[in-house]
Amino acid sequence: MTTETMAKGATPNTGALKRQPPVRRRKKRPGTYISRAGIILAGLIFFFPFLWMVATSLKPTSEVFSTGSNFLASRVEWSNYVTAWTAIPFAQVIANSFLVSIAGAVLTTVVSLLSAYAFARLQFKHRDKLFLVFLGTLVLPQEVLVIPLYIMMNKLDLVNSLPALIVPFAFGAFGAFLIRQFLLSLPVEFEEAARIDGAGSLRILWSVILPLVRAPLAVVAVFSFIDYWSSFLWPLIVINDVSQATIPLGLSMFSGERGTDWGPLMAAATVAVIPSLLVVILLQRQLVKGVSMGGFGGR
Repeated sequence: MTTETMAKGATPNTGALKRQPPVRRRKKRPGTYISRAGIILAGLIFFFPFLWMVATSLKPTSEVFSTGSNFLASRVEWSNYVTAWTAIPFAQVIANSFLVSIAGAVLTTVVSLLSAYAFARLQFKHRDKLFLVFLGTLVLPQEVLVIPLYIMMNKLDLVNSLPALIVPFAFGAFGAFLIRQFLLSLPVEFEEAARIDGAGSLRILWSVILPLVRAPLAVVAVFSFIDYWSSFLWPLIVINDVSQATIPLGLSMFSGERGTDWGPLMAAATVAVIPSLLVVILLQRQLVKGVSMGGFGGR
């Protein structure tokens, strides 16, 4: 500050010269450490079966049970992975699973979005009652549905085909419920503004609603992918040809009249887990956001 400024009566900015008080770090409470320890323990418990599966995939079949609780056997048997690839048409099985899971996830997501938009925004008679009936299908176990579904697939001449694995379970109520809850939490002013501009229902759904529901759509897509990837009962009933088999059916081929070839079976199971695990890891943020905002929101 110059002497002329001081002479005019200006006071120096002494606030900038004051020393800032030290930032006090908040002490962590004992409950924080206990909760973290509990989370780590739960993670280890859930991770242990995967670790055991990988360890078993590297053991000779003769030592899977003879080694007891030891993770490692007398030698590492990398040939189990080669056997798993050659003992069954593993490449074809993997390709079928990817095709069924991706197509099923896309179809389920589209159907869930359309039905959720209809139940959340469109006005028609008995809308809420129909939604309750639709939601009631969630309590039906898959075992109750396989017989009528098989009869329907047989009449449509779709038995022993990949479309029979994709279509029947793409019209479930879980995805529609999740997206509908999220739509109910959104203000309707966006849609009203678009409707004033002359947009129709499909235009509003594509241009206004779709960009806002990416998180719950990701949740529905991931859950559907995992369901199709790991489904066993319905493919076991409707598929008769090895060329149309998926991963769960392929894993069952390692068990026969002479017992179970545990080493190659665990090797194939390890490879089968990787795609669904990668999908969950890559879309982890969208999954957390979608479940927190869609599953428990709405009105």
